[in-house]
Amino acid sequence: MTEYIKKYQKLLVGIALGIATCLFAISVANPSQALNQNFPSNQIDVINYQNLAEAELIAQDESSTSSKIFQLKTYSAILLGDNVFPNPASSSASGAVGAALNGNRLIVRGGFRALSSTLRDYASDPAVPANPNITSGVHIHRGSSQQNGPFQYALQVTLSDDGLSGNLRGEYTLTDEQIEALNTGGLYVDIHTKSFRAGELRGVLKA
Repeated sequence: MTEYIKKYQKLLVGIALGIATCLFAISVANPSQALNQNFPSNQIDVINYQNLAEAELIAQDESSTSSKIFQLKTYSAILLGDNVFPNPASSSASGAVGAALNGNRLIVRGGFRALSSTLRDYASDPAVPANPNITSGVHIHRGSSQQNGPFQYALQVTLSDDGLSGNLRGEYTLTDEQIEALNTGGLYVDIHTKSFRAGELRGVLKA
């Protein structure tokens, strides 16, 4: 039975890595085109980013010495200006995020397009009080859709040439409280720009 499980895991890894490789090649070649605007893109982007996050999480676990059975959970968020609280942002920009969780390990992948301005620079325009962990304009916060909750993590961002579109990524070890928040709609992703310092896009991570 154990041998069968290992073979099944390797098959999943092969499939998932194939998906991840294709998506990564597209996103690296052109971040803004990774969010294809010729389709109902937000929904498709969410699926793609979920697959990418899941693939990388499986690959990381497969490369470890553990033979544990994967118990993956996936989450997604569509980022829109209308979701910004308490004052929605009047913006034509949009984004999508997919995430995968195994145990307390969370991998996040996503992208965004057509921001009204470049990302807020927290080195020259810091939060009050200043927080050295805020290293980009894209964050995960703890809170519901009707709250402005505390900062949890910054995501790494790869920008297009004009700085208005890009891809985002992050890998985190969550606390029990953060996992509970994730599973109850209590973690959200937001994007802060120079035009919308408090947030231009936002979306709650949902299973």
